[in-house]
Amino acid sequence: MTTDEQLLLDLLNSTPLVAGVEQDRLKETAAWAETPGRDGRRALVAVRSALQNVVRGEEAPSALTPFLRDVRQVPAMTPDGVTWTLEAPAAHRTAIRAILAWNELKATKPGRLRPCENPECQLFLIDRSKANTARWCSMASCGNRLKARRHYEAKTRGTA
Repeated sequence: MTTDEQLLLDLLNSTPLVAGVEQDRLKETAAWAETPGRDGRRALVAVRSALQNVVRGEEAPSALTPFLRDVRQVPAMTPDGVTWTLEAPAAHRTAIRAILAWNELKATKPGRLRPCENPECQLFLIDRSKANTARWCSMASCGNRLKARRHYEAKTRGTA
């Protein structure tokens, strides 16, 4: 996983449900630590919300357009080839990196970034399985809980 993919996943997963109540754990992420100033942190919160909605399919990707104003990627030639430098207001660079990581995943690994299928969870996962069949953010927690619940419900109905 690239650094920016991890940044994106940490940002998306910074609003977990704990006992059914949404928590805001953004301050515990590297993204928060890397983002200077109140303006940058406001932008990070707004980008997190927009990205979560886009990945869930609740909003179109165009919802990210306002965050890309005054942003450019500038090419430079090096002995190893072309490198790109992000030019954006310093306070917004981390938020922009998250958008670019989302875009890169969408282009290179379509369908791999998605919400956990547990309806009691609102975390996200990047599916790295060969078959692209991962359904839960964590098999140990969400997957196991859902499978145990289905087994219990089937057993109480007498169909297990």
